[in-house]
Amino acid sequence: MVLKLYNSLTKKKEDFKSIQPNLVRMYNCGPTVYSYAHIGNFRAYIFADLLRRYLEFKGYQVKQVMNITDVGHLTGDSDEGEDKLEKASKLEKKSPQEIAQFYTDAFLKDSQTLNIQEPFARPKATEYMQEMIQLIQVLQEKGYAYESNNNVYFNIEKFPEYGKLSGNNLENLNKNRVEKDPNKRNQADFVLWFANSKYKNHLQKWDSPWGIGYPGWHAECSVMAAKLLSDAFKNNKFKPELFETIDIHTGGIDNKFPHHECELAQTESATGKPFANFWLHNAHLHLKDGKMSKSEGKIITVSDLIKEGYSSNAIRYTLLSTHYRQSLVFDKTVLEASQKSIDRIKETLQKLESMREQKEYNENLASKINAMLLEFEKSMDDDLNISGALGTVFEAIKEINKTLDLIGQEQSQEILNSFNNLNKVLGLSLNQSQEIPQEIYLLLEKRKEARENKDWKTSDLIRDELKAKGYEVKDNKEGQTIQSIS
Repeated sequence: MVLKLYNSLTKKKEDFKSIQPNLVRMYNCGPTVYSYAHIGNFRAYIFADLLRRYLEFKGYQVKQVMNITDVGHLTGDSDEGEDKLEKASKLEKKSPQEIAQFYTDAFLKDSQTLNIQEPFARPKATEYMQEMIQLIQVLQEKGYAYESNNNVYFNIEKFPEYGKLSGNNLENLNKNRVEKDPNKRNQADFVLWFANSKYKNHLQKWDSPWGIGYPGWHAECSVMAAKLLSDAFKNNKFKPELFETIDIHTGGIDNKFPHHECELAQTESATGKPFANFWLHNAHLHLKDGKMSKSEGKIITVSDLIKEGYSSNAIRYTLLSTHYRQSLVFDKTVLEASQKSIDRIKETLQKLESMREQKEYNENLASKINAMLLEFEKSMDDDLNISGALGTVFEAIKEINKTLDLIGQEQSQEILNSFNNLNKVLGLSLNQSQEIPQEIYLLLEKRKEARENKDWKTSDLIRDELKAKGYEVKDNKEGQTIQSIS
């Protein structure tokens, strides 16, 4: 089966084939660490994680890079406004470096909570200043960049393909042209380096051939991808001819313009090669009353939801269970529905784990499970059709529950292995029996004994004690099952 992905560059689904056999080089736009990442931001990171996991499921080795932006991202998401780190620094009365470190740590903690795999590298923009300066110098030497009043700008008229990713080409941009920066030859040009005296009080600044200043937002991703996913900066010297096109570049739909359009333009101008073969963008997450917005104070964080008692599993499931190119309308009822779905899977898997009898192998069920595995992969191959993939999982759950009394230990283990394999893609915490401490099992045995003696008061007290320790007990016709609330 062939994996098809929707390429934002070509506006169609295409068969995915890596440039190097069995290796995928993927760049994901990461957080700007001036505030807590909200669950809308994490939709992009869960999508990137799902994509990586599925590529690995398909047999690829994935070399993944996700950056940390700690300078240069202005409040206008282009060349206007205040640096987001600077603004946070003034509000919180901390240095930009302290702001960046604090929110980077918070982001990494939330990423671990959601079981997002660690990438090959998490480079920080401030660690790649010399590489950005070298990129800008090459662009200037090739005639794509110009200096004006100490700032350095990219001249988009020199790159006729500007707009091929987002559709925001020069003609369309000029229809709504507003004069804002008198130093620009064209108002659609974008800043590569800020060194004008207007920015002399910027808290983070570096020496450069154009004066003391700092980089525009877009330069960082071009050099990080070039250095970490190719040999373009061999011996710390930018050699454009050594740049290698990467396989996949991802980000939220809001990154498509101006950020990704500008990344693409400057990278391809400097190297003469395509930046990435596939560009993938996930849609927004919306609250019922509108878009999640840090500037408007309308955000919900992972830690907020955990404090309210929602599980990390439910949050992850919610963020991955809607197709990445569809908008996700979020509220607490969606989380509750996600938890019920996870509980259904867990309960079935725990029943399978408890099977100890040897019974005749059920060929009919085995055939249905194998069909489920094929349908799961078929759905995921269709541009990560996660709703179809999850649908096949729940069809299998239904079939297993119908035939539980016919399943022996050997076949139950086979089914568990199949689910564990699929869960490498989903990244949920499903099989936790080995992680449950012995003291919890002892309490469970005492509760079982109390129920057999119809001592409902003791049974309820032990249930409450287990809940206080982070475990939920459910009673069914087979007895009782237990799972971690987290």
